[in-house]
Amino acid sequence: MNGPAGSLAPLLDWPSATSGPPAQRTRASHVLGAIVAGAVLVGVWPVVNALRSGLPLQIPVLVAHVCGMLAGFGVVVLVGLMSRAPVLERSVGADRLSRWHSVGGRAVVTLVLLHAWGALQSWADSRREGLMLASWHVLRLPWLIAASLGTVLLLVVAVLSVRAARRRVSHETWHTVHLLVYVAVALSFVHQLAGPDLAGYRVLQVGWALLYTQVFAMVVQHRVLTPLRAASRHRMRVQAVVAEAPGVVSIVIEGRELDALHAESGQFFRWRFLTPDHWSTAHPFSLSAPPTDTRLRLTVKTLGDGSAKLQDLEPGTWVLAEGPYGGMTAQRRTRRDVLLVAGGVGITPMRALFETLPVGPGRDLLLLYRARTEQDLVFRRELDRIAEQRGARVRYLLGPDVDLSAAGFHALVPGLRDRDVYLCGPPGLSAAVRKALKGAGFLTGSSTRSASRCSRSQVGAHPASWSPSWVWSGPRARRQFGFTVAPHGSLSRHTT
Repeated sequence: MNGPAGSLAPLLDWPSATSGPPAQRTRASHVLGAIVAGAVLVGVWPVVNALRSGLPLQIPVLVAHVCGMLAGFGVVVLVGLMSRAPVLERSVGADRLSRWHSVGGRAVVTLVLLHAWGALQSWADSRREGLMLASWHVLRLPWLIAASLGTVLLLVVAVLSVRAARRRVSHETWHTVHLLVYVAVALSFVHQLAGPDLAGYRVLQVGWALLYTQVFAMVVQHRVLTPLRAASRHRMRVQAVVAEAPGVVSIVIEGRELDALHAESGQFFRWRFLTPDHWSTAHPFSLSAPPTDTRLRLTVKTLGDGSAKLQDLEPGTWVLAEGPYGGMTAQRRTRRDVLLVAGGVGITPMRALFETLPVGPGRDLLLLYRARTEQDLVFRRELDRIAEQRGARVRYLLGPDVDLSAAGFHALVPGLRDRDVYLCGPPGLSAAVRKALKGAGFLTGSSTRSASRCSRSQVGAHPASWSPSWVWSGPRARRQFGFTVAPHGSLSRHTT
């Protein structure tokens, strides 16, 4: 590693980066509404066909057709949600997309199994055969072997995505297996076009094929071509790896024209380090210093094999970066006074915000940093220097006896109700802070819902409790960005 622990004086002198353009604000409800509307249309079509046929409706037949169409539509939606299209990532939010993907994945697997049961039962009833013999006859139909193999691959991915199974495999293994979904979709695609609900309807077949083509084009564009174009333009490389604290390092990335990325403090990138051990995995880490036109910095804590190996990166390593993503930025600020609450390595995006959130006469910026011991503090020297230079304040909450009750927060933060609150930390801290804010009368109405865990399907580390970051403005709460620490996982995670 380069440089002694904490030797980041040049980084502290970085100029403040300019903020990028406002992120698109497409409402998640509109996207979800479009998905639901599409599902309704797709699910109703087989029913209309059955009614037009004039034959008596048979439950197994109807189940096979409706579930088959919905499964085909659901799969393409799942792929689209994870295509990393900027309009989705920056507006709907990566954590919400990940949750939708997780829920949708379970729904698709259920639909596929119901489709298989309905098809086999229908065949068995029409031929007066048992299910085993019906299975043999069905598999001999055109494209059914390929579709069945695709179903098996989908089930393998589903089993490994179960929480208990995820604990037993590395993130890298899970990620590799998850790529089998693309193979499963390809194997089942022709079966979909040849199915009775699309066969003979040329316009529908063309439309279905174009839907799949468009979504997979999005995947290629945003997960392959865009990062490669960015790599060619920005030519990012590891400049230095600097020890910050035990098991924590900062990775300084140098490049050119980085201001064209329009990155902001509080945002994150998905980093792909081009070494034999890391090229296949995109690691989502937030910026730990304001971005400039020549340098970016991220900070990594050892949580498993993946993040441990990152601490030994060599200077000069080429880097692909996807992003920026995340909405927990200065643009969310609505009040003069701001409170930042960080816990553990959750200080990473908060440190960047602490340096860039506007301060001045009549504006108070306070950072509360929770850690077990003084040795666990990251960026202490930087934070103290930033506070002194900007007229901001930082308080370190150490040890087991910190009072995070409503009364404790009022004592720590006078005028709490008149502040915007940014929170980023592990689940225990996040729950305690939200409870305290609610008790202090800061959260009201529907905004008091409990913080859901960040979805693990997006970045695929070991199962552990993840807590999203939140931005509160007065009595209203808005979740914008997720970052926390998985105690037994292999990666830190960041979601929008």
